[in-house]
Amino acid sequence: MTRAHARRTAVDRIHVVGAAGPRDAEVLTREALDFLRELDRDFGPRRSDLLARRGAFRAAIHSGARPDFPPETARVRSGDWRVAPPPEEMRDRRVEITGPVDRKMVVNALNSGASVYMADFEDAHSPTWTGTVLGQANLMDAIRRTIDFTASDGREYRLSDHPAVLMARPRGWHLTERHLTIGDRAISASLADFGLFFHHNARELLSRGTRPYFYLPKIEHYLEARLWNDVLTAAEERYGIPPGTTRATVLIETLPAAFQMDEILYELREHSAGLNCGRWDYLFSFIKQYRDEPRVLFPDRRLLTMTTPFLSAYSRLLVQTCHRRGAHAMGGMAAQIPIKNDPAANERAIAFVVADKEREARAGHDGTWVAHPALVPVAREVFDRYMPGPNQIDRPPSLPPVRPEELLELPQGPITEDGVRRNVRVAVRYLEAWFRGTGCVPIDQLMEDAATVEIARSQLWQWMHHGGATTEGRPVDAALFRAHLATEVRLLDAELASEKATRSRTSVKAARLLDRVVTGPELEEFITVPAYRELEDGRGRIT
Repeated sequence: MTRAHARRTAVDRIHVVGAAGPRDAEVLTREALDFLRELDRDFGPRRSDLLARRGAFRAAIHSGARPDFPPETARVRSGDWRVAPPPEEMRDRRVEITGPVDRKMVVNALNSGASVYMADFEDAHSPTWTGTVLGQANLMDAIRRTIDFTASDGREYRLSDHPAVLMARPRGWHLTERHLTIGDRAISASLADFGLFFHHNARELLSRGTRPYFYLPKIEHYLEARLWNDVLTAAEERYGIPPGTTRATVLIETLPAAFQMDEILYELREHSAGLNCGRWDYLFSFIKQYRDEPRVLFPDRRLLTMTTPFLSAYSRLLVQTCHRRGAHAMGGMAAQIPIKNDPAANERAIAFVVADKEREARAGHDGTWVAHPALVPVAREVFDRYMPGPNQIDRPPSLPPVRPEELLELPQGPITEDGVRRNVRVAVRYLEAWFRGTGCVPIDQLMEDAATVEIARSQLWQWMHHGGATTEGRPVDAALFRAHLATEVRLLDAELASEKATRSRTSVKAARLLDRVVTGPELEEFITVPAYRELEDGRGRIT
């Protein structure tokens, strides 16, 4: 080795910055970190370039141009091509459960009776360093069937004989992992999450008759899908895995991506496992793309259901596109959770879930998402009733193609003071829990994650900065927002008096951050970026 090469290797080495954890030696091996360094070297610059290009869609809207399907990819959209057929174990995905990567959730989700468990390092995950490393260790144990969990009450949880198929969701391209650095630069959180999982598990999965599966979030352009495809290809080559073994489902959860569904499938075609309606992030993205338009004021979040015209068009386009290309078209999340102390309210919640899943099944979706194990049999019964086969990929289309203007039809409806209050409540409660290391939080009988908080705070910002007023006649201004925020913080701190010292500190931090992003002059792209800078998780060790 030359002296120059030795110097370059030292400079390029990945450093681990964070408190030592119980599973570090297994997860953060030198071989795994070397793979992350290679991923950063080969794909980090392209990632940065693609992130710098974001914003063109919003700029087009602000200039008065009507967004359309990209003219430069017309041949892709008109071409006669299909993605690789699904592996046998993934032909039937009628119910998928999603959730964080804590040990109890991993066991319960795999045992839930769902077809697939999506282990989430993204919206349902508070990215503390300890939680992220332990999440990787939990998935390693699950794949090797050594995972178990004993609760504080003595109950034991072990993996069943027939667990769900495992998929992993890394964080989005826009996020970094500050605990893995090269020099003074944090590497991509996407590459970190993906690389650690792939390094430790890809060959093990193949030896057990399955394969690596991923969900890919927050994509805004087909070139970002191309980047992911190149990452998958490089990983397969490095570990001697046949091309196309790895499969990935892309969440269509940004408005720009809705205009490039064909292109995204095409870029990932040998690795594609279809598309998913990431409807909550999609709604957030829609608001964000129109943030510079004072004429656009969205109504209360509760009114923005999937029967709203622009969301219905988005769902129809996803089904049409996927089925034309031989790919799964996955439905969206049912966030309801059981209401044990109110049978009537629980019955209403289940009826809502059934109606939503019936809509998805009739529309042609090949499966759906739930957030709680109790909803798995509810969703399965609906899809069993409407989908006798493993999927609906070969079902002929029954509706005309979706036009661009249908995707952009602005929703109408009122802004109410209750809607303002609910947005404040969800956002501050979620952020408080997130700062304590919990990324998936039950609030008012719904399982909330980062996506719903993004909707809540972006709506508050939009209403405040564009002169919104409630149906009760009150302007949505800083005074109204702060009055509700103070009330919700008082309620939050009073709920668990025994934890008041800890909760008071995190609730103050959550309230301060929410105030800053709602009243600030510019809408933050993602609230998790400034929140991550304030997440306390024991930094300190450098290796």
